[in-house]
Parts: sequence; structure tokens; C-alpha cells
Amino acid sequence: MIERIIISGFGGQGIMSLGQMLSYSGLDEGREVSWLPSYGPEMRGGTANCQVIISDEPIASPVISQADSVIIMNMPSLDKFEPMVKRGGRLFINSSLVLKKARRQDIEVYYIPANEIAARVGNPKTAGMAVLGAYLKAAGIVKAQSVLDSLARVLGGKKPAVMPANIEAMRLGADLV
Repeated sequence: MIERIIISGFGGQGIMSLGQMLSYSGLDEGREVSWLPSYGPEMRGGTANCQVIISDEPIASPVISQADSVIIMNMPSLDKFEPMVKRGGRLFINSSLVLKKARRQDIEVYYIPANEIAARVGNPKTAGMAVLGAYLKAAGIVKAQSVLDSLARVLGGKKPAVMPANIEAMRLGADLV
């Protein structure tokens, strides 16, 4: 088993954190992992993406040319990364910010109103968790509990105050799949 994931959006949307959570989850489940971050010219507001590979075998290269799954949090990311989803792969789109539809017909596409979900749970920073919840349900690559366990590592000392909203956003995103 190997899963190649690209996560992309604006800086400040938690793109790197989502990749780290998936990576930690894979490690915790005894898999080989790779996490390759890429930042645009600015940290907040600039483009950001990361490539995550989770595998049962050693990973030869951290660079992804064809992804099994792509998570898109903004419009520029859709234009850039939709072509990189392999035939039969999955594309997860934050439909709150990406107002156009995917062009591809040979992939599974999931539209998740992530910003609306984040507003519903009372924390705008949980939009990425809503899309991550949908991804976890559709892909089944790591357990949701592993991701929740990794959330504490990624968020550090902020954990107790923000855990309930993150858990709820993830659940609501998963419910849409």
C-alpha cells in the first residue's frame, strides 16, 4: 500500500499542520512516511503546499508527480494541482473558497464547505480539519483516532482549548462523504 497526498492552500490555513498530522499518524501506525513542505514568498497569505507519502514499503523519493489524493483549500491550488491527481484518484475541494468545479471526469471529487463547517463549530481555523475528515473517510489510509492523537503534537500547548472544535469539524467533514 502506498498513498501519495498533496495538500495545498494559502499560508495560514494550516496546510503544513494537516500534512504533519497525516505523517505522524502514519508513523504511529507503523508505516513509512515522507513529508515535504513548500512555501510561497510569504508565510501567511502566500501559497503553501506539502506532499505526504504513507507507505508499507520504504519510500524512494518524497516528490510526487501523480497523487492518489489532493486536498485543495483555495482557487490557485485547484488550477495548479488538479492535473496531478492520477486517474481514479481523489480530489477534495474547499467549496467555501473554490467557486468553480473540477474539470476532470476520471477522478472522484468531493466538495466540502470547510469554512462554513469551521464557522459552525465556532473556530475559523478548523476548516482544514473538515476537509481532512472527508479525506480520512474516503481514503481510509490512517485511522481518524491516529490523526486526533497527532493533533496534540502539532498544536502543542493550544490542545485543550481547541480540541473539541477540531474534532467536531473533522466529524462534520467526514459526514459529507
